[in-house]
Amino acid sequence: MGITLSGTYTALVTPFTAAAPHDIDWAALDALVDAQIAGGVSGLVPCGTTGESPTITHEEHKEIVRRVVKRAAGRVQVVAGTGSNSTQTAIDLSQDAERAGVDAVMIVVPYYNKPTQDGLHRHFVTVANSVKCPVVLYNVPGRTGIDLSCDTFARIVESAPNVVGMKEATGNVLRAQEIVRRLGARVTVLSGDDALTLGMIAVGARGVISVTSNVLPRAVSRATKLALDGKNDEARKAHFDLLPVHEAMFLEANPGPAKAALALRGKMSDAVRGPLVPAGESTKKALATLLAGHEG
Repeated sequence: MGITLSGTYTALVTPFTAAAPHDIDWAALDALVDAQIAGGVSGLVPCGTTGESPTITHEEHKEIVRRVVKRAAGRVQVVAGTGSNSTQTAIDLSQDAERAGVDAVMIVVPYYNKPTQDGLHRHFVTVANSVKCPVVLYNVPGRTGIDLSCDTFARIVESAPNVVGMKEATGNVLRAQEIVRRLGARVTVLSGDDALTLGMIAVGARGVISVTSNVLPRAVSRATKLALDGKNDEARKAHFDLLPVHEAMFLEANPGPAKAALALRGKMSDAVRGPLVPAGESTKKALATLLAGHEG
């Protein structure tokens, strides 16, 4: 479908102003996009879970996607998060992102509703058929409460030719392995867990949609490339060097720690929208210690 997914894709945070009601900090978003591209990432993923999609309005969502596409200006791929627990909302967001010029859209498994596997099949095929651009699915049962099975994914792929990839965030390398074994010639698997990227690439994944790369784009991009290039010893060392940072990104609810780390580096405020709260002092201290040894 006209896209090759490979490398490091940053699940962009959405910067907010420090003062309530925490409006979007557009200048900080532009600077974040520029820093990611300078750091060598392959692509940008605005408006995913890390971008606090549940607490931005639909109009904000659409404007963020437009802004990221405009700022990226073709320098890297843009894969916009457009999922929802409403099929019609996911269609609306996906069609608007397509009009904005994204390279692909990413659709998360519907959260809270807990649809059956047949419901998931119908949801994803309906949304995918509403656009012409490539579609990446996002399975993260720890957040959505429901798991998209490999069998159902295979049915979706058969019914929707523009479904080209999966952000795999079950926390299980065996799931990534099964998708690659069954569908590897047809779809691309991207790790949805920074800490599992090395293992997933070992069984056939082609990269990562990363939280940590918001803060350390160059280091994450390097580690991913080493793994993809089969430089196993160097890749293992780079991965282990980053592992404490990956773990620190989830000391509290994402994206609180990522925003705290960016705030420590003077890139944006650490503001998040409720019901999230900014990362606590113990997390900030841990991040400051860990980041002292990393330039990017």
